[in-house]
Amino acid sequence: MIDSPLLQHVQGYINGQWVDADSGKRVAVTNPATGELLHEIPNMGAAETERAIAAARGALAKPASLDQRRQWLEAIAAALTEHRDEIGRILTLEHGKPLAEGKGEVDYAAGFFAYCAKHVHELAPRKLDEQPRGCSWTVHYRPAGVVGLITPWNFPAGMIAKKLSAAIAADCPSVIKPSSKTPLTMIALFTLLHDVVKLPAGKVNLVMGSAGPIGDTLCAHPDVRVVSFTGSTEVGRELIKKCAPEVKKLTLELGGNAPYIIFDDADLDAAADNLIANKFRGGGQTCVCANRILVQSGAADAFASRLQERVSKMTVGDGMAEGTDIGPLIDRNGFDKVRRHVQDAVDKGAEIVAGELPKAIDQDWGGFFPPTILKGATPEMACWREETFGPLVPLVEFADEAQAIELANATEFGLASYLFTRDDARADRVIAQLEFAHVGHNTGTGPTPEAPFGGMKQSGYGREGGLEGLFEFIEPQTVPRGA
Repeated sequence: MIDSPLLQHVQGYINGQWVDADSGKRVAVTNPATGELLHEIPNMGAAETERAIAAARGALAKPASLDQRRQWLEAIAAALTEHRDEIGRILTLEHGKPLAEGKGEVDYAAGFFAYCAKHVHELAPRKLDEQPRGCSWTVHYRPAGVVGLITPWNFPAGMIAKKLSAAIAADCPSVIKPSSKTPLTMIALFTLLHDVVKLPAGKVNLVMGSAGPIGDTLCAHPDVRVVSFTGSTEVGRELIKKCAPEVKKLTLELGGNAPYIIFDDADLDAAADNLIANKFRGGGQTCVCANRILVQSGAADAFASRLQERVSKMTVGDGMAEGTDIGPLIDRNGFDKVRRHVQDAVDKGAEIVAGELPKAIDQDWGGFFPPTILKGATPEMACWREETFGPLVPLVEFADEAQAIELANATEFGLASYLFTRDDARADRVIAQLEFAHVGHNTGTGPTPEAPFGGMKQSGYGREGGLEGLFEFIEPQTVPRGA
């Protein structure tokens, strides 16, 4: 069992109080590297979620000034920074990612609260310079209402920070549902919100347990006006249907299938270094990591050689162990999917040039998958059509600029993409034609708190980060006044 000063209450949190599930039932949380039981969390459901919504509704009736919101956001950023080592340790134990990545994610999370604190003044009322129809016009940015925030397991600190920072800036009370695979990081955050930041009762509420009853309640309850979800496109489609009767606002960051395009004039060493950092972060279990690596034929062999050299030096193991570059996959399902993608590709003619097809596992932990490079991948393979969510690098050759664009856009998803070329004019032409909301040029970097991030096509809609994300939980109210 994990022992931490930030986990003195391994419970839900409703109306300023730590609470257990009404049923008394609990769900085990285990370390994906060792199978060790870390803790048990309450298995809550519809009744607890309804009480959390009621508490949030009560908090909505007590508005906070912009200055108060700024102070809260600054306090959260400072608390995360102060406790980064402990939160990073908790995050690594329940997720499996290397400890340095866990601590880095806490810094990333703190950045969203700091950014919203710095820019919360953008939500002040705005008076129009014009006076249409002889009236003075003022636009007020009102809180949309109670918001439901549903987060995935792959970034337990980062994903809630994107949502909660904007919700607090907008003065929207929230009901938060974390993944049952990585809930302890969220509980540690709530400990800081309760003990250090001292948010008012009902401003933030935490419910944990089965996704169905909690999610259905958030979608159906009329007091919840916005639902923000990060996860699969399949679940996102269901949320759209379930929220339609109440005409709720949705912010959805869904699946990805990122192309990583390397032209033959690119700096191949930089492209390889950036791919390693991009692809293997979190064990490849990120929605923005490269999933399809497109290399122009003239550079294909040279790039593959550079990549093989780098991958051969990487260490797979327990995220808490010194020197680990890649931790375990989150569970057996994740491991089996990557293994299926490798086997499918080999069966259809691809060649493994680094890594291997590991033996199957028969338990829900210990899914250590070596970084694996495939040459000769094709669009008919599962690793091309589906998001692998693991440390698999399929290399696909292309002939020219037109084919690169065609191959890159041949997916229903439109979240992140990357291209490497020294020709800025070519880059501008290609970027304008790529159907992805995030396009890195000569960099594999993903989102940052200072810029908006979200998807096109079936990768969702709405934005997190930047000024655009700051307004996701806002309803503008326009007030004309006569003389």
